[in-house]
Amino acid sequence: MTIVLDPNCTGYHQPGHPEKPNRVARTVDLLRLQKPIALEWATPAAVTDAVLLRGHTPEHLARLKVEAAFDADTPWHPGIEDHARRSVGAALRAMELAASGEPAFALMRPPGHHAERERAMGFCYYSSMALAVLEAKARGLGPIAVFDFDVHHGNGTEDILKNVEGVVFGSVHQGDTYPGTGQADVGSNCFNRPLPGGTPRAVWLRTLEATWQRLLATQPRLIGISAGFDAYNKDPLANGTLEREDFHLLGQWVRASGIPTFVILEGGYSLDLPDLVLHFLLGWEGK
Repeated sequence: MTIVLDPNCTGYHQPGHPEKPNRVARTVDLLRLQKPIALEWATPAAVTDAVLLRGHTPEHLARLKVEAAFDADTPWHPGIEDHARRSVGAALRAMELAASGEPAFALMRPPGHHAERERAMGFCYYSSMALAVLEAKARGLGPIAVFDFDVHHGNGTEDILKNVEGVVFGSVHQGDTYPGTGQADVGSNCFNRPLPGGTPRAVWLRTLEATWQRLLATQPRLIGISAGFDAYNKDPLANGTLEREDFHLLGQWVRASGIPTFVILEGGYSLDLPDLVLHFLLGWEGK
């Protein structure tokens, strides 16, 4: 298994903002210390404007260089366009590794699944997962399934991948929280399963499994997973009910599928994030 990382991704933060990239640094520390998984480390791929323009407009690319906040949740930071571009590059490298048969996890900030074609929002600037999927499709890889288990709906991924032939998107999320989208299926290929905050853990898990199985039924040759660890019951930004061992179970499902898979980090704001990521990886590795 390979972890795709650029340590520079931890180099931005706004005091008081819940998006604290140093959580990645603590996760890296834990992964380097753990013994059960033999990890390789890789750096993000280079990203051209042509790759970004598969999913975003020229105006959006230009806007990321303007020194002004996008909204209250998504501030402008010095160098944020470079940070976001590297995050896309990590998703691309993870996709390339998975396509070659190597499981890969992009451990980067900023996240991407809220960034729409023409809008940065929800801590997200470029839609990393959608761009990696479009790049894979351009290389003739597919069909492709995207599974998003972040507690917040991946509206940006959906916005860009809606009705794209050969791609299917499935999301399980808390429907009564940010961003408020994902209340029903969208287009021909986006399947949403919103749950109320505080939904019993067993129901949340059954919904995740049913959505996973629906995606597998499309017989994808490549899977991309937007791994948000904020459906955890101690996460401060939502009201999910999953326990630590449930992320281990999710990893086991990925392993059991036998399908080449790449994963990118989306949300996860509790102090337990490093442990949650490790448990997912342990399940994926069959440990």
